[in-house]
Amino acid sequence: MARTTSSPSPLYIGELRSTPLGDLWIAVSQRGLVAIEWSASELDFSQYLTRRFKRPVEPNPKMTSQAASELRAYLDGKRRQFNLPIDWSVFRPFQEQVLKITYAIPYGQTRTYSEIAAQLGNPKAARAVGRAEATNPMPLVIPCHRVIGADNKLHGYGGGDGLPTKKWLLKMEGAVFA
Repeated sequence: MARTTSSPSPLYIGELRSTPLGDLWIAVSQRGLVAIEWSASELDFSQYLTRRFKRPVEPNPKMTSQAASELRAYLDGKRRQFNLPIDWSVFRPFQEQVLKITYAIPYGQTRTYSEIAAQLGNPKAARAVGRAEATNPMPLVIPCHRVIGADNKLHGYGGGDGLPTKKWLLKMEGAVFA
């Protein structure tokens, strides 16, 4: 009897152009949002997704239209929360726990890495929380920009132009930092 193997379902990608933070690429699966990236080209984004998620990639702006619409409204200051489904299956268990806590941080508020670690029940895991945040593939929607250092200062941000982007997002939300 021949064994059948099914290939992994594809990720669908689309672009969101001319936002206040530049052009963004969006990827979704059948389950929901998978990635948002500031990327120079479709090829770069597709290669990143293939490496990270080991799945084929197909351009399909229709599949990413809801995410694009909600992201545009958020970046234009017209949306405070997202209604997008998220494909939580793309995370390892610890990162999923961290990012679900991050996802729940209200608009305009911040939490420290150590507060998230304490919420996980492991107050000494602040550095591990930082690593999980640093590899968040869905910035903006999972608002890792709302996570700050114990000194109440901005530390690290991989999206856009780094810390200036994080500062811009927090200022837009009303959580201003000097």
